[in-house]
Amino acid sequence: MAKKSEKRKKEKLSQQDKKPTPLQGKCGAYYPFIAWGLVVAAMVFTAAIRIRLLSIPLERDEGEFAYMGQLMLQGIPPYSLAANMKLPGTYAAYALIMALFGQTIEAVHLGLLLINTSTMLMVFLLARRLFDDYTGVVACATYGILSLSPSVLGTSAHATHFVLLPALGGIILLLKAIESGKQTALFWSGLLFGLSFLMKQPGIFFGCFALFYLMGSQMSQTRSLTRSIVMRTLVFTAGLSIPCLLTCLTLYALGVFQNFWFWTVAYAYEYGSLRPLSVGIAAFFRRAPLVIDGFYLLWILAGIGILVVSLKREMRIRLLFMYGFFIFSFLAVCPGLYFRAHYFILLLPAVALFVGISTRYFQMRFAAPKTLQVLTPLLFLICFCHGVASQKLFFFTLNPVLACRYMYFPNPFPESIAIADYIKNHTTPDSTIAVLGSEPQIYFYAHRRSATSYIYTYGLMENHKYALAMQREMIKDIERNRPEYLVFVKTPTSWLMTKESNTTLLDWFKDYQLKYSVAGIIEIVSVYKTNYLWDDQAQNYNPRPDANYVLRRDPA
Repeated sequence: MAKKSEKRKKEKLSQQDKKPTPLQGKCGAYYPFIAWGLVVAAMVFTAAIRIRLLSIPLERDEGEFAYMGQLMLQGIPPYSLAANMKLPGTYAAYALIMALFGQTIEAVHLGLLLINTSTMLMVFLLARRLFDDYTGVVACATYGILSLSPSVLGTSAHATHFVLLPALGGIILLLKAIESGKQTALFWSGLLFGLSFLMKQPGIFFGCFALFYLMGSQMSQTRSLTRSIVMRTLVFTAGLSIPCLLTCLTLYALGVFQNFWFWTVAYAYEYGSLRPLSVGIAAFFRRAPLVIDGFYLLWILAGIGILVVSLKREMRIRLLFMYGFFIFSFLAVCPGLYFRAHYFILLLPAVALFVGISTRYFQMRFAAPKTLQVLTPLLFLICFCHGVASQKLFFFTLNPVLACRYMYFPNPFPESIAIADYIKNHTTPDSTIAVLGSEPQIYFYAHRRSATSYIYTYGLMENHKYALAMQREMIKDIERNRPEYLVFVKTPTSWLMTKESNTTLLDWFKDYQLKYSVAGIIEIVSVYKTNYLWDDQAQNYNPRPDANYVLRRDPA
């Protein structure tokens, strides 16, 4: 009798996801080929834009990931010759992409194209499972175009893109596990959420959402914490923990665990706690309108969707999931209270689902007479095309270099290619170089190793307890390894100095640079013009105050 009772409980627990919602089967179920055709069309449209901009110069995060991946392909573990506070998942993903497609800008962005297209598919499958094909198509197209927008730096292969793919796959498996009651699916779901966390620390919020929904969906039926719920939670948590545990064991075996812990835990904690709440709130309200930008009509539809989920009986069955997913996705944007543009990519799947919900609601609202049913797809198409038109210059006109300028000016990202080419042509493969500034993409382009593990100077200029020690260690690295070339980047955004910044590194460099001669001067004059002066041209030249320098070590 006890076994039969337990079986009935499991069947009852699965009803929420096993039983179709009132929406399923009403729209799209009779036209699966049309739905899939529209999904493919959305993927092709966004992919075509990405292909046009495939050679857009790498920005800093991409440069960091690419350089780390390059070192990994040479058998060098992360956090040894170069380090930063990000977890190693995205480094490994870049290494895999470059192993498949080559160590080029185009290869990196081709990898992003595949990741983004796969994420669009996951959004469709998730919305389809929760609602129907109609909602899935709208959500898929919405995510595709929002994640491509320059307002979230969508053409750059940031770690946020890599966080979402395993997270969404984990959510789909979670729903399947709740429906079937199979603990194997639950374990694999947890494993995917663990991989999402390894891509970047905020990925942990998606794992927290999964735990929240797993326990909430079951306890809403039993009204108590049963042994079955505890066991399923433990199985999921085991899957969630394994990727991190294996990573720690691997890094320990490679002898870099201490460095890994310092960068990803100790320093990351200091970095994440620098901003007071008031500054963070102000940063959010400055950034949010810029993120919404020309796609405000789609965001309005998302706002309507948020209301529809709670007000319409047909949608209310998914209230726990949708609100939970949205809240935890927003929390993933918040760590450190920096609210940088690409952080908002983590929120876009939830936004896309709400757009799908609102559009589906309007479709139901105008179900009769049938002649009005065309209004809903037309409404979404207008909102979609309006957003595309607002970015038509970026999507369809600007070449890759100007598209980079559009998002990142006056950062020296296009110039990094020319600087790296010069260094590559004037050094041997075993030469070391150093960049004073935060431009790790130069190491990647030049295929030369850094003389110091500090590939950013941001952290050295921040007001935290490690700053001075980090500057002294960078100085020690450079003096010991005597790099053949030094790149001194004077662009302010490469340092982000404040009045509290310690200037020990810069004070030291004033004397140390005397050991070097000027090999190149790079002046960013405007969006359209950069002056490059090399070797003899750079001698006796009076540069602009913000000029960047390439310095060659003098013979001993």
